[in-house]
Amino acid sequence: MNLVSLRVITHDVARLVAFYEQVTGVPATWSTPEFAELVTESGTLALAGERTVALFGAGSAEPAANRTVITEFRVADVDAEYARLTSLCEEFVQKPTTMPWGNRSLLFRDPDGNLINLFTPVTPEAVQRQAR
Repeated sequence: MNLVSLRVITHDVARLVAFYEQVTGVPATWSTPEFAELVTESGTLALAGERTVALFGAGSAEPAANRTVITEFRVADVDAEYARLTSLCEEFVQKPTTMPWGNRSLLFRDPDGNLINLFTPVTPEAVQRQAR
């Protein structure tokens, strides 16, 4: 089994796509006005409108209701990303901090309130764990 994508359901696909394009620097590929994907080397972030939920099961997902999942992106320099994103992000949950497991981490929310973690492995152990 291989995790290949994460899908975020939103009320405003265009707004969330524009936000993630700015955060990641990855252009989205649009399949329909209700579905776009940002494809990275290691996986895909899919963004879909609430009308797509009915295709999987009506009521099975709710836009802007997540309080349990953190979408994480490994970056080369968390501190540089923080400086770059200060004008884009409305809510930083945690400024760049070195975590006990060896990653330097930046936690913020997207426009729907979903958590995003940008991190850089900084200890030899963390670097080794992330080597893929």
